[in-house]
Order: sequence, then structure tokens, then C-alpha cells
Amino acid sequence: MNMVKNKVHSSKSRTVALVLCIFLGWLGIHRFYVGKTGTGVLYLLTLGFVGIGVIIDLIMIIVGSFTEKSGYFVKEW
Repeated sequence: MNMVKNKVHSSKSRTVALVLCIFLGWLGIHRFYVGKTGTGVLYLLTLGFVGIGVIIDLIMIIVGSFTEKSGYFVKEW
């Protein structure tokens, strides 16, 4: 049985999340933008897990697997 899941998208912009991650990712601003305040504070205190977390988030945003707090994918470009 071949089933294809439909991706449900949030109202948050992927472009905005990407720009925020590139320029302010070490402060976790992109995480605050999508409603993930807990990890946003953690990024703020650890400078984006010393940059590694920011790189992972950048890749996730680019490939389209970054989600907002409620689990919806950040909408397409």
C-alpha cells in the first residue's frame, strides 16, 4: 500500500527563518520566531550550542524539515 503524507505548513515563513538563522542564529532568534522559546533561550545562553546547533538548523531549514512549536513544517519559500 503506497501512502503519501501531506506536509502541513505553518504560517511562519521559511525565508524569514533562514535569514534569522544566518544572521542571528547564535542568539536563537529563529527559534523564538517559530515559537520554540525553550530552545531559543538555550541557544541564547550557549551561543547556538557553540555554532553546531545553528549549522544543523540551517541545514534543516534549507531542506524543508524545520518545524514550528506545534510540529507544522515552516512553509515553503
